[in-house]
Amino acid sequence: MKRARNQMILSMAIFGTLAPFVRCISVSSGELALYRAVLAAVLIGAWLLLIRQMVPFGAIRRQLPLLLASGVAMGINWILLFEAYRYTTVSVATLSYYFAPVLVTAACPFLFRERLTLKQGVCFVMSTLGLVLITGASGMGESGTDHLGILFGLGAAVFYASVILLNKFIRGVEGIHRTFVQFLAAILTLIPYVALTGGVTLGGLDGPGWVCLLIVGLVHTGVTYCLYFSALKELPGQKAAILSYIDPLTAVLVSVLVLRESISLWQAVGGALILGFTLWNEISPPVRAKS
Repeated sequence: MKRARNQMILSMAIFGTLAPFVRCISVSSGELALYRAVLAAVLIGAWLLLIRQMVPFGAIRRQLPLLLASGVAMGINWILLFEAYRYTTVSVATLSYYFAPVLVTAACPFLFRERLTLKQGVCFVMSTLGLVLITGASGMGESGTDHLGILFGLGAAVFYASVILLNKFIRGVEGIHRTFVQFLAAILTLIPYVALTGGVTLGGLDGPGWVCLLIVGLVHTGVTYCLYFSALKELPGQKAAILSYIDPLTAVLVSVLVLRESISLWQAVGGALILGFTLWNEISPPVRAKS
């Protein structure tokens, strides 16, 4: 359990450092998403071969439409998130992106006929208030493009929520196999998109750009997804959900302390509302032992 917890902490911390590397790669967001998917798929495929773990093609065939749809949503999610990093600060982009769990909470009563509890309702309202505070406090930066960055972040949140919801319907396919197929689906989606929106521009990358591209594809995606899913199998769902908040907290710290990006008081309050109430929504009350 301790090893799994440490793997989850490490994977979430690595996820939180993604943005500075993305900003050093001078290709379009669609092109970067494609390379990220290709590098990660190659690494995970090699890992599955190394550990001699067969991909369950029978189960995958039965779930193929859902796997393909979630892979497409994953690719679009990456494109929009990378665009958000370009137009606003990393902290604002990340906090907008982490509105995704709130969208999942709102959608579940309609898709799965789950009853929306009073606690979930309060979390939804307060997280939405946090988003309003972030939006209202933005647009005052030097570039004046914060609102556009927030829109890209929210768009990424919509597609991230779609990936989460689609995965709830997938049965009989383990996490790492599921992600491997989703990466392949993302590649199939992103190849024609990149071809129609500027093509391959890798020749323009300098040395640091190549290094950052390899780190984003192999470390931030391939290695980190392997760590994440190996930990996920051993950790209780609630503990894994709580540890996942290391990702946005790390991203905000990187934004403020490393990239020296400013964050206003109201943006910080809005971010605290989103993360705090979304986290509270993940925490279940302890079950009382029967007397």
